[in-house]
Amino acid sequence: MPQSNIHRYLRHGTLTQLCMFEASARLGSFSRAAEELHLAQPTASVQIRKLTETVGLPLFEQIGKRIYLTEAGRRLQASCAEMFRTLSELEAGLAGMRGLDTGRLQLAVSTAAKYFAPRMLAEFVRRHPGVEVSLQVHNRRELIERLAANEDDLYLFADPPEGEAFVAQTILPNPMVVFARADHPLAREKNITFARLAREPILMREPGSGTRLAAEAVYAQHRLKPRVSMELGSNEAITQAILAGLGVSILSRHTLALDSTQTRLACLDVEGFPLERHWQFVYPTGKQLSAVALAFMDLVRAEARPLLLKQFAPGLPPASPKPKPPELVRSGLRTAA
Repeated sequence: MPQSNIHRYLRHGTLTQLCMFEASARLGSFSRAAEELHLAQPTASVQIRKLTETVGLPLFEQIGKRIYLTEAGRRLQASCAEMFRTLSELEAGLAGMRGLDTGRLQLAVSTAAKYFAPRMLAEFVRRHPGVEVSLQVHNRRELIERLAANEDDLYLFADPPEGEAFVAQTILPNPMVVFARADHPLAREKNITFARLAREPILMREPGSGTRLAAEAVYAQHRLKPRVSMELGSNEAITQAILAGLGVSILSRHTLALDSTQTRLACLDVEGFPLERHWQFVYPTGKQLSAVALAFMDLVRAEARPLLLKQFAPGLPPASPKPKPPELVRSGLRTAA
């Protein structure tokens, strides 16, 4: 709340009055000030009168045909110069943000997205070097908590929360596949049934992970119970456990796209895989996205697939000739955006 000692200046459109006062003081004439500001003389006189009433002290004295500033007027003139300079600097900064010359973007993503989100941010900074970026990486549970608290500008989910409180926009496929060590017996088989896969020990992410939720959902769909051999807190740890021969795992294809160990891993040919999932931008309903956040979303929608094909091939499926428009999810309903 503004300090009580400036309430008097918030009542009558003081900025317009100050503009008239500054011009009158600078030009030494009410009529010339009115001409400069394209105001009728009676309107200009009213502005000066209201400002004088607001201040509570005379601002001008007229001697003959000339006007002079009083002591109160001189103090107000100095303050006007400072206020107008501050507003000018503010507008210059905001103009820079509108043109993406400056600004800040804080992006929060799920753990699997950390393999490609930095590349999208790097491309964005390359195009807009004046923008400062920050990347937060969390599991799904922590990401939902940050989203509910509106701690970041944008959120990137594989499994966004449902409900009316959030808006989600689909941006990119996120295929889930089954990984095993390259010398695993199933690595040489084709058309593996899910029932056969379910007999294998499986490595799971920790509770609260979106990757775990997806794996548990596919087991439940087949009415089978996973043989969980180990729970691990990161995809890197799961990768090492696979290589150690401790089991297979269901992971995002993006998870291992840049991993140097991927030549020692096999993507199993299991019925129903890859699972169709998508990365989605999420933000609270009613949130006013900054120009920087909107520009980043536009970049990802336009460039994510070709950029990631270049960086991750063959991690993504081939690009379609005509990409689908982004899908908007609001209040649990999907509509074309």
